[in-house]
Amino acid sequence: MNAQTEVLAMAGPAGRLELAIDRPTGESLGTAVIAHPHPLHGGTLTNKVVQTLARASVLAGLTAVRFNFRGVGQSEGAYDEGRGELDDLLAVIQARAPEGPLCLAGFSFGAFVTSQAVARLHDTRDIRHIVLIGTATSRFEAAPVAGELHPRTLVVHGELDDTVPLSSVMDWARPQSLPVMVVPGGGHFFHGQLPLLRELVLRHLRA
Repeated sequence: MNAQTEVLAMAGPAGRLELAIDRPTGESLGTAVIAHPHPLHGGTLTNKVVQTLARASVLAGLTAVRFNFRGVGQSEGAYDEGRGELDDLLAVIQARAPEGPLCLAGFSFGAFVTSQAVARLHDTRDIRHIVLIGTATSRFEAAPVAGELHPRTLVVHGELDDTVPLSSVMDWARPQSLPVMVVPGGGHFFHGQLPLLRELVLRHLRA
């Protein structure tokens, strides 16, 4: 986190939730809420891919809101296999971005939870952008993305991801005809390719 990051807490469904907020210079054009990887495998709001998503969001003029799911860092509660984590994400959206343009982004387990939030909210919220990185389709049931949201959706996956095989993401995307951007040689955590990932996300957010 950088020196300008605001760290705070809010009431969540299972107790206190820890948040980190980064703001753009000038007027904010909307809010990006970003979900982190699996709570039981070291996923936190300080994950490098999550921070990369936050930086891209701020560069695009958005207020970036990261948070720790229940049971992670200073967030209270315990891991709930995605059900409670969806409730956490929806609570953060309601508290920090109750109206206005919204971007929902997630990495790995966080992308799975984000897909569920998109399915829940797309009829009632102005979701301008969706960013799903390394979506955990092999271990969790990611929700399909509504067809009208496809032009607003960026799905990125590493060619050599050994945590979530590319084939699993393609099996999820194929019935939807949802495009997937494949990073050649990319692993799950995009080691050495985070600047590229940031530019891909920034380009999408500015489109």
